[in-house]
Amino acid sequence: MLKKTALFIAVTYSIALVVVSLINLSEMPKVNLNYGDKIFHFLAYGLLCLLWSIVFSLQNPQSLNKAIIKAIIIATIFGILLEVLQGTLTAHRSLDVYDAIANSLGAITMGSLLWVKAKLQVKN
Repeated sequence: MLKKTALFIAVTYSIALVVVSLINLSEMPKVNLNYGDKIFHFLAYGLLCLLWSIVFSLQNPQSLNKAIIKAIIIATIFGILLEVLQGTLTAHRSLDVYDAIANSLGAITMGSLLWVKAKLQVKN
């Protein structure tokens, strides 16, 4: 049951990221925060990495490191792919290399935190 719930949440969140990444957001209120867009990307892809690492670790509890690595790779590729799609499929969005970097850094940071947490738990 937990495996199915985790998978449902990860897939739903992934679909939501696709939708939010490809729809026209020009009518949304602007956030007066320096680099707010980059912070959102960083956090959104950190969460994506967390959700998929949970899914992968539930599928194979013996291999947490592999689950984390797979989640980092998937979140990073997913973020880069969505940035490319923004530049090619939409007229109202554009490819932003800095967004792709923020996406990747969010996934890598979350994966690193998960890895450190797993190492600390093993020592205890």
